[in-house]
Amino acid sequence: MTESRTAIVTGGARGIGAAVSQRLAADGFQVAVVDLDEASCASTVDAVTAAGGKALAVGADVSNEEQVAGAFERIAAELGAPTVLVNNAGIIRDNMLFKMTVDDWDAVMNVHLRGAFLMTKAAQKHMTEAKFGRIVNLSSTSALGNRGQANYSAAKAGMQGFTKTLAIELGKFGITANAIAPGFIQTDMTASTAERLKIPFDDFITWNAEQIPVARVGQPEDIAHTVSFLVSEGAGFVSGQVIYVAGGPKD
Repeated sequence: MTESRTAIVTGGARGIGAAVSQRLAADGFQVAVVDLDEASCASTVDAVTAAGGKALAVGADVSNEEQVAGAFERIAAELGAPTVLVNNAGIIRDNMLFKMTVDDWDAVMNVHLRGAFLMTKAAQKHMTEAKFGRIVNLSSTSALGNRGQANYSAAKAGMQGFTKTLAIELGKFGITANAIAPGFIQTDMTASTAERLKIPFDDFITWNAEQIPVARVGQPEDIAHTVSFLVSEGAGFVSGQVIYVAGGPKD
């Protein structure tokens, strides 16, 4: 990378977002670590700083237009115009359809889809001006359908359509847009799923590993490696793609 660019990672306080933030910092990016609670970003920022990188903790609700605008103003002022965006922020409100509340549906849609829309709309201004941009949206294998996740599955499928449209609209400005669809990744989110199912997390990991061709579950770093490639200079001809990082093929 010829110059130090600014990257934004939403949901950067823990799990996949923390791993992506640290990897991008190691790659030479200045990283804005965005999460709902600014204080929760401290461990990620500290890890980046300890490794010699530069990171900024930013508290913002990605589904809130005013907070997103404020976050971008601060990031541009303190780190520089952001030209890399990783839309990773996400929540789960799992339940079977007949038990799922409207609030559970709306909460998931707001964070994943509205959040990605607001963040990307704000970021594209900086990217088009720079004639360079990299957008990576986190989808999921659940986009193919998953019991108890009507809201999450719909949101993650929506992220794929959103990604492909961004690639079509923004390509002429030197901007690529791609999605990563993780399979089972060992994080707090999958731990909460195991808790909901009343299964010990270790047993849940073992069972899932047995279903995966590479015979292990994924780690946040697996996703960070893929993000690192997609935001690189060398990935400039890769756009509008959904990459399933799941340890084996998915339909």
